[in-house]
Amino acid sequence: MRAETRYAKSGQVHIAYQVFGHGAVDLVCVPGFVSHLEHDLREPHIARYFDRLATFARVIVFDKRGTGLSDRELERPTLEERMDDIRAVMDVVGSAEAAIFGVSEGGPLSALFAATYPERCRALVLYGAFEKFSTWIKTEAQLQGIFGYFDHAWGSGELCGRVAPSLASDAALRDWFRAHERLGASPSAAMKLMRMNSEIDIRHVLPVIRVPTLVLHRSGDTFVDVAGGRYLGAHIPGARYVELQGNDHLPWIGDAGAILDRIEEFLTGSITVVEHDRVLATVMFVDMVASTRTAAALGDKAWRELLDRYHRAIACEVSRSRGRIIKSTGDGVLATFDGPARAIRCGLAVREAVAPLGLALKVGLHSGEIELISDDIGGIAVHVAARVAALAGADEVLATSTVKDLVSGSGLRFSHRGSQSLKGVPGEWSIFAVER
Repeated sequence: MRAETRYAKSGQVHIAYQVFGHGAVDLVCVPGFVSHLEHDLREPHIARYFDRLATFARVIVFDKRGTGLSDRELERPTLEERMDDIRAVMDVVGSAEAAIFGVSEGGPLSALFAATYPERCRALVLYGAFEKFSTWIKTEAQLQGIFGYFDHAWGSGELCGRVAPSLASDAALRDWFRAHERLGASPSAAMKLMRMNSEIDIRHVLPVIRVPTLVLHRSGDTFVDVAGGRYLGAHIPGARYVELQGNDHLPWIGDAGAILDRIEEFLTGSITVVEHDRVLATVMFVDMVASTRTAAALGDKAWRELLDRYHRAIACEVSRSRGRIIKSTGDGVLATFDGPARAIRCGLAVREAVAPLGLALKVGLHSGEIELISDDIGGIAVHVAARVAALAGADEVLATSTVKDLVSGSGLRFSHRGSQSLKGVPGEWSIFAVER
């Protein structure tokens, strides 16, 4: 998915938006608290989530005024002004009628839009939303705690564990979330937005909504209580309420497929059966040398701090090399690249990046066909890369002959380490060490 950021004029305010996909249904996505179009779509979970939406809809995304790439230095925005922003974006992209999809804080705004402009709203989808602010932030003490976070810790990414608890230990996601906060809004802007949110109460609006409505909420949502979704489902006439399993608040984390299936079926009448995408990629598996001994020597607190720095260093180098971290499990990291030379250079770079931490790595590389399966990957190439990494010595970057052959002429140098049997993988494999 590659979309260009453009601007719509809403009064005197510039609203950043993107459009992608070619489905028969226009789908306007109203984001939660803060967003940043270009940074958000660099997060693999979000990118896959929007890629799926784009298979059945023309997707229209935007940054609300005061956030992201839209005009930032504004007075406290009202829901009425934000409704104008939705209309302005729809107008500029030629969308006379669209399904409106509101997530979290974007839910009340979307519901208000559906009640106010039913002629422009063919359907309403709400996820992780609420009818009044106290369903989200229940007490004044909690609200003051949020303001304190904005004032003193905004940009630390500590909220990541609240909105995506299933991936709370994922270093790459935490790094992305830190930047998400900083790029989404300044601390002062976040306070203004939250003060506006504290006045939200759309209970009187709900009975007026007359468009087909789907309300989705996860039963264990740790950020917005499921009571919000249940109330919306019970008080919007004719609404279809679906309660899903899980405790993540962000819809693209956890079982995103279940959410997307429900939305597609609601808007189109059916669910597209999508075969697992198969692509050629170079898979990199990274493992830390002597991690158990290091953890025992440091103790729990120091080990967690070291592990966090280790994952941040690897995530930084993978991003620089245009790769994508698929998962981090303990001290192991699995990443993919669309070019073998970039993967090799990243393997060398991560080795150097963690050296100041007093750590040594084992890196394995293999190029082959992989399956893109939801938030994960599969295929023999993944197993080969892991087995190759297991053969490596401290600070060695090992690659299969497939990788070596694909970078012929790149100037990279290798030394042959002989033919090896890889546990659980048929045949003999020629293994090469990348020279320093």
